[in-house]
Amino acid sequence: MDSLDLLAHPIRLRIVHAMGGGRLLTTTQLCARIPEASKATVYRHIDLLVDGGILEVAEEHRVRGAVQRHYRLRQDRAVIGPETVRTLTPADHRQTFATAMTALLAEFNAYLAREGADPVADQVGYRQHALWLSPEELEELTGELRAAIAPRLANRPSPERAQYLLSPIRFPVENPQRETGQPTAATDHETDT
Repeated sequence: MDSLDLLAHPIRLRIVHAMGGGRLLTTTQLCARIPEASKATVYRHIDLLVDGGILEVAEEHRVRGAVQRHYRLRQDRAVIGPETVRTLTPADHRQTFATAMTALLAEFNAYLAREGADPVADQVGYRQHALWLSPEELEELTGELRAAIAPRLANRPSPERAQYLLSPIRFPVENPQRETGQPTAATDHETDT
């Protein structure tokens, strides 16, 4: 299974989210993070991610006669590269986007179901902005967002930090117009994971 097939599933995507920041987590901890899925389901998806090289066993400990494994995310493998994106059909894009939205909705529902969830105090946001951008302005904005986000991807868990899910989504809602008023062809595709 390639990275796209592995990551294009809501439960596997949520496992990858949970593992961010260099965390070492057990299957028990991952099951607690995804309570609406059965333990057998979470175990199966962990096995697929390990077999696909996205997760690796970082530590093993014997606990009450059983082996407890701590897993680590291989961030370099948990990406969908531009060469793969170029081969996607519109149907593939729809399915991948639907998977991402399903995972996002599941994470949000899990947050709201948590005891003590306080969207105001936790600074929850889900605004959408319709921007008018030229190709150059879009490229500049994308670079600015990457520059702001990339250094924080290396943050490790700590007592003063909470894990937040940030999901930048961008796509044109209208065809760009040339000076003649004719739509221009889309020339660039990009995904961020």
